[in-house]
Amino acid sequence: MEPVPPDRVLTVPNLLSALRLVLIPVFIYVLVFAHANALAVAILMFSGASDWADGKIARTLNQSSRLGVLLDPAVDRLYMVTVPVVLALSGIVPWWFVITLLVRDGLLAATLPLLRSRGLSALPVTYVGKAATFALMSGFPLVLLGTWDALWSRVIGACGWGFLIWGMYAYLWSFVLYAVQMALVMRRMPRVGEHA
Repeated sequence: MEPVPPDRVLTVPNLLSALRLVLIPVFIYVLVFAHANALAVAILMFSGASDWADGKIARTLNQSSRLGVLLDPAVDRLYMVTVPVVLALSGIVPWWFVITLLVRDGLLAATLPLLRSRGLSALPVTYVGKAATFALMSGFPLVLLGTWDALWSRVIGACGWGFLIWGMYAYLWSFVLYAVQMALVMRRMPRVGEHA
């Protein structure tokens, strides 16, 4: 059994997660209203790098916390909803792509009451799921960089679509793995309050 993280708030990883949270409305304004694509790319790149950094810092410098365990994945989920929707609103990513991501996340959210009925708050994150999120969060800024009318931009945009397509496949596959885990939990674990 993993030890419970300390109950602390002021850590570098938590500050990075909070900053990423604050940058979500900034990203929306910059891309949808100000049409400042370069600044929007910079925000996405900073958010991706800080997401990697906060986990690394938490492990390396022993700065994990209960707040971080909740805040980091919550901010990740917000980015995984906000970024594709905003890119679709801007005509950069097709709506079918966004709807597929949202339906997958909606189905995952629908399993939470079942998990809670077994005394769990979440299932372990899989490496496939982490890789999928990494690919998608890498692909979005690259696709956004591909909106300029230049050869380098088109090449980067094509690379971005490679990341997005691979990320979508891995995202859906991670859902299949999650569904298998969920079925095992429902079969093997009794409801809260019931005896095995």
